[in-house]
Amino acid sequence: MGGKSGAGECAGEWEPHWAVDRWAAEARLVREAEGLGADGLVGVRLGAGRCLAVDTRDARVVQAEGAFPLLPDAATWVPPDRELLRAGLIDGERLHPLVAQALGVRAAQAEASDREPAGRTHLVDCRGARHRLALVDGVLSPLDHEPAEIQRESLLAALGGPPMPCLQVIDDAHRNPASLTGIRERLAHGDFAGAFDVLESLLGPGAHLRDGPLRDVLETALRRRIDHGLYRSGLGQPGPPGTEYRKRRAAVRTHPRQALGR
Repeated sequence: MGGKSGAGECAGEWEPHWAVDRWAAEARLVREAEGLGADGLVGVRLGAGRCLAVDTRDARVVQAEGAFPLLPDAATWVPPDRELLRAGLIDGERLHPLVAQALGVRAAQAEASDREPAGRTHLVDCRGARHRLALVDGVLSPLDHEPAEIQRESLLAALGGPPMPCLQVIDDAHRNPASLTGIRERLAHGDFAGAFDVLESLLGPGAHLRDGPLRDVLETALRRRIDHGLYRSGLGQPGPPGTEYRKRRAAVRTHPRQALGR
């Protein structure tokens, strides 16, 4: 196919699964990627031997013949996830966060399951009363205990005594938070920023990681990211022969966001 003078504008109704509203913008990207300039015609394959063309100069869809670049199938059709959303057959909470972001959908309910909004107060049953936990100076802290009491109780816990419930909840959040599964899934899909947003909303940006499943998950993600970077650069595994690189932990920072630089 290729544009020719006098190409006729295509009339008729569009099929609902055609992403017509995206064709012109995607067509400009195709032409620019092939060094043809943004203005001109790009073919759109619709199946069953049918093919139209979109004119990027005015976004018209026309009937044309000749040899010009073709729009990728991914840009031709409405994504299945968006069709399901439009039909009401799926909610944003069912989408992976990266898919929801790509479709411009905020999966609020999905995020709520593993993310606490910044500034939200957590309630804890502590010694016969309901106490509050919240972020103070970037760190998850108990609000209903005096600093001297917190220091004393922390020292007792460090010596092997039972921690008071408020400190126990904070310790559990640093070691094995309820949102750990969501954090692990985000890291597995490469959504490092989203994983740390979840983490910071719970523990605060000033939190120091403690030994436990959360730290193990972050260290594993760090090693994989380093290994991938070394592989991409062709450097291979660092260190002299016999170095047990994967078992070393001394170089891992305890600040969660610093542990995996963006």
